[in-house]
Amino acid sequence: MSSDSTVRDRAAVDWSLLVLRVVLGVVFMAHGAQKLFGAFGGPGLSAFIQMIGPLGYLVAVGEFFGGLGVALGVLSRFSAASIILIMLGAIGMVHAKFGFFMNWAGNQAGEGFEYHLLAIGILLPVVLLGPGQFAI
Repeated sequence: MSSDSTVRDRAAVDWSLLVLRVVLGVVFMAHGAQKLFGAFGGPGLSAFIQMIGPLGYLVAVGEFFGGLGVALGVLSRFSAASIILIMLGAIGMVHAKFGFFMNWAGNQAGEGFEYHLLAIGILLPVVLLGPGQFAI
């Protein structure tokens, strides 16, 4: 393998990590903003805490600031791992009992865990490889 192809391969990895980080980070910042601030039709912090208890503080802060960290490439591995833990907790505490699939048709009592698995799958490369070259 030539050094030119190695450079191209590394550039492809860096650009891929950037796309993964920014897309997932924006999604989790939005979800966290719903929980923290009531943005985008979300419940806000006090209502969210009433729904899930004191653990809600960690979830709301973790989603918003974890998403920000992932998107910007600041403490990316820690931020990505934190969101993975939140997703595993959401699966175990809430979504596993509803099965795999999201409730697109409205015919089940709650949402399944496919979204959470997708988030985990997107975050694992950031945990394993770091944020890539395009990070703060």
